Amino acid sequence: MQALVIAAHGSHLNPDASTPTYAHADTIRETGAFDEVREAFWKEEPHFREVIRTLESDEVFVVPLFISEGYFTEQVIPRELRLDDWDPDKWESDGTSASQVTLEATDVGKTIHYCGPVGTHDAMTDVIVQRAESVTEDPDVGEGVGLAVVGHGTERNENSAKAIEYHTERIRERGRFDETKAVFMDEEPEVDDVTDFFESEDIVVVPLFIADGYHTQEDIPEDMGLTEDYRLGWDVPAEVDGHRIWYAGAVGTEGLMADVLLERAADAGAKLGDAIDRVRHRTSTASGADGDAERHSQAGD
Repeated sequence: MQALVIAAHGSHLNPDASTPTYAHADTIRETGAFDEVREAFWKEEPHFREVIRTLESDEVFVVPLFISEGYFTEQVIPRELRLDDWDPDKWESDGTSASQVTLEATDVGKTIHYCGPVGTHDAMTDVIVQRAESVTEDPDVGEGVGLAVVGHGTERNENSAKAIEYHTERIRERGRFDETKAVFMDEEPEVDDVTDFFESEDIVVVPLFIADGYHTQEDIPEDMGLTEDYRLGWDVPAEVDGHRIWYAGAVGTEGLMADVLLERAADAGAKLGDAIDRVRHRTSTASGADGDAERHSQAGD
């Protein structure tokens, strides 16, 4: 038997923080690729600390639903899962290349495949692009359009910006968008000045965050000038400084994120059959951003 554990942050304050986790878990559960699929959180129940001990499967794949390598993926999750032999050096990562480490949870006799976070996996590049397609409702979006990938950024963790810059460069190399740039909330170049960095009239803005919350639904829209008060909503697209801003909301709400979770598990040796192909087919026809434009526009009415 094999199990998948999706390890996410969660929140005591934001009831929507765990919504993407449960949605992606349901998508994966429907494929039947795993005997058990469980969600686990740091700030909600069920908690990291108990989840492995509730599984029947002998082989467990743990995939952190986080953007960057850092404090949570290297310290909090392994500690709470009680992975005694864990050491961040086992990943041999440069900040974006963590793959997986196989460890034994000896107290319960289970083999644990601890994977790198979803945010640094190559498949995340496709999710960002699909998020742009979803918000514009254009599967061919790119020509004449600029793409801004937004990260939190922080001087306290140098890896925070690495994932954003990594995927931005991968998208830029594809040459699909006229301009592709990384911007940040807490370091330069800042998302507040996003229109200063693009010549393109249309700019798609995709935040590399797992869930919609305070930053993506309050800070960023107000900072970019989409609205004076986030509670009034905003138009998609919104006119700002002579540009049309297509604001997509958190990338983690895109349905294709389920594919990245499966890709991480497959890299660690999970036997998935055709689950990845089925998830890609399903999520390519069901947008995670459906209704975004209408919802925000109506909220501003």
